[in-house]
Amino acid sequence: MARHKGGPVWLFAYGSLIWRPECPAVERVRGRVHGYHRGLYLWSHEHRGTPEVPGLVFGLDRGGSCSGFAYRLPEEQLEASLYALWQREMPFPSYRPHWLNCRLEDGSQVQALGFVLERHLPSYAGNLPDHVLSQVFESACGRYGTTRDYVEQTANALRSHAMPDRNLEARLKRCQSKSDQAIASSRV
Repeated sequence: MARHKGGPVWLFAYGSLIWRPECPAVERVRGRVHGYHRGLYLWSHEHRGTPEVPGLVFGLDRGGSCSGFAYRLPEEQLEASLYALWQREMPFPSYRPHWLNCRLEDGSQVQALGFVLERHLPSYAGNLPDHVLSQVFESACGRYGTTRDYVEQTANALRSHAMPDRNLEARLKRCQSKSDQAIASSRV
C-alpha cells in the first residue's frame, strides 16, 4: 500500500465498520467513493461461515460508487487503531488496502483507507446467483454470527442513516423471500 501523504488519516466504512467500528474516531462523516461498489463477494470461512459451510462478507469491487462513512482516526492513537483494524480486516490477504478518493457530505474530498477485493484469490466469490445467496443465508454461521444477520445489520445501518443501498435492498428482499419460502417448506 502506498504511504499516506500526510494530514489526517481517514477510513472508509462500507459494511460492518458502519455499525461496529473497530477503533475510535475523531470525526464521522457520510461519504461516497466512486469507482467501487459494495458487494457480498467475499467467502468467509471463519467470521460468517466455516470451511464446511462458507458464509459471505462485503468488500469493495471495481465499478460504480458506494456510500458509507468516513472516519477520521485520532492521531494520538493512530498506530493502535490501524493495528486493531488490520487484525480485523486483514487476517487473510483477501483485501488490498487502498487509498480511495472519498467525497464527504459537505462536498470536500479526502483520501480514505478502504479495503478493495482481490479478485484473483480463491476467496473472491463474485456476484453469485440469488439461489446460492439464499442457501448461504439459510445455513452459513461463523464466529461472529450468520451471513444473513451481517447483511441485515448492514442494510439496517444504511437505512437508519438515510442512505439505503438499492441494489443490496433488492437482493436482500429476493433472497430472503426464497430463504423464507425454503424454511417454510421444510417445516411442512
